[in-house]
Amino acid sequence: MFQKRYIAHFDLDSFFVSVEILNNPSLKGKPVLVGGYERGVVAACSYEARKFGIHSAMPMKKALQLCPHAIVTNSSRGEYSKYSRIVTEIIHEKVPAFEKASIDEFYCDMTGMDKFFGVSHYTRELREYIIKETGLPISCGLGSAKFIAKMATNEAKPNGFLEIPHGRETDFLWPLGIEKINGVGKQTEQHLKTFGLYKIEDIARTPKELIEKYAGKWGESLWNKAHGRGSAEIETGWEQKSMSHENTFDKDYTDIAFLHKEIVRLTEKTAYGLREDEKLTGCVTIKIKYSDFEVSSRQETIDYTALDDQLIAKAKDLFNKSYQKGRPVRLIGVRFSQLIPFTMQMSLFDNNISKLNLYKAVDNIKNQFGSELVSKASSLRKKTK
Repeated sequence: MFQKRYIAHFDLDSFFVSVEILNNPSLKGKPVLVGGYERGVVAACSYEARKFGIHSAMPMKKALQLCPHAIVTNSSRGEYSKYSRIVTEIIHEKVPAFEKASIDEFYCDMTGMDKFFGVSHYTRELREYIIKETGLPISCGLGSAKFIAKMATNEAKPNGFLEIPHGRETDFLWPLGIEKINGVGKQTEQHLKTFGLYKIEDIARTPKELIEKYAGKWGESLWNKAHGRGSAEIETGWEQKSMSHENTFDKDYTDIAFLHKEIVRLTEKTAYGLREDEKLTGCVTIKIKYSDFEVSSRQETIDYTALDDQLIAKAKDLFNKSYQKGRPVRLIGVRFSQLIPFTMQMSLFDNNISKLNLYKAVDNIKNQFGSELVSKASSLRKKTK
């Protein structure tokens, strides 16, 4: 017998701003901008700031022209990953399966829970529990597919809940503008409107062949979504995924300078793969194998990042804490885990955006000419004569 799927989507409202307000309640109700002053951009903004036309990724200078009395802060930036992990742990304990889609966004498979609690009632209670335990506002949508749950969340904001009952998907979708569909950007929106497609209902009532002609390879998916059909599959393996590189030396080493260079090289290589997959890591592990084959490893959680300098600093720190000085090393390894999808907001602090662009420029050179062409000077090995 076919089992109805129930997917809940949780999204922490204006997450960075909410954490700032949590740590400084005097900011509540004020136009708050999270980011850096000097050549900075807006990483996040409060709903009060949005009323002035401010949005994320806007240059801070322009934002302050639109709202001169806005308050700029990022004093709690070290807390963002902490609160994300707190919410992750709560969801992990309370639902059968979930996917962490970003630092502040979660998909939960509630299928089967209607037999015990009532899915709608349980989802509402979970949302209220997260608010109670963290003090953070969170919006939630509940539906038969991931995209419907996410769209319901968007309509429920700020700090609300919206359920789309099974069989009522098109009642919810059809009155909405096409720009409300996940993935429809400004360019696609304007393109579809040239064909007279303004509402989701317009897409649903257009033959699929025409939508495929208008929207290309994405046409079929767009047409199915307009009819309320989408995936309900949750990516549960995200927590187990990791990236790593290690090297077994041709001889044993005790030279700290050499071992540090190797850590830099391996960290750079792994961070390159991280950015290629558009991921951030929240945990770094260093592995050391000594000449007698004894293996030692140490790991620590970090603020989510994909930036070389931050990852190299942590990897070196972990090595220095773990290495038994004077003991010959046979192998060094670096591993990143707790991977989550990259979000632009995570790079928009101070000079992080320029750092990220620099690393991506280097990545492009590596893609074109080979990954070994560009490396930091500290990671280059001395050539043997």
